[in-house]
Amino acid sequence: MLRCVIDTNVLLVCVSDKSPLHWLYNSFRVGAYELCVTTEILAEYAEVLERHMGPVISQDIVDSIVIRRNLVEVEPAYRFNLLRDPDDNKFVDCAIVANARCIVSHDRDFQVLREVEFPKVVVMNTVEFRQLLPLD
Repeated sequence: MLRCVIDTNVLLVCVSDKSPLHWLYNSFRVGAYELCVTTEILAEYAEVLERHMGPVISQDIVDSIVIRRNLVEVEPAYRFNLLRDPDDNKFVDCAIVANARCIVSHDRDFQVLREVEFPKVVVMNTVEFRQLLPLD
């Protein structure tokens, strides 16, 4: 099954059923791909969702993520530090340890990964990622 890591900003915009990117969250909920996370990533998801949507909705969303069988939880033992922003490195480390196919992000800071030969981490935007998923 396809494994990926989703950047927090992408998750934030895809959870609302009014969002044009809601297909990404729904696809996870129906098992179309495996979402790879660390404890640190889950904590950031919760923090950002709470800041934007409130504590109740944040908890509901995080709970809906952690109960899925297609959630892959890993804990990196090594920090690769491939990005300038230390806050973004947790997504790269997770992708490497989980052997994820890609990181789904619209953050330009991740584009530097295109120049890194090893370890190879692919970054895709939501349009590119959707093309990897089975047709509806």
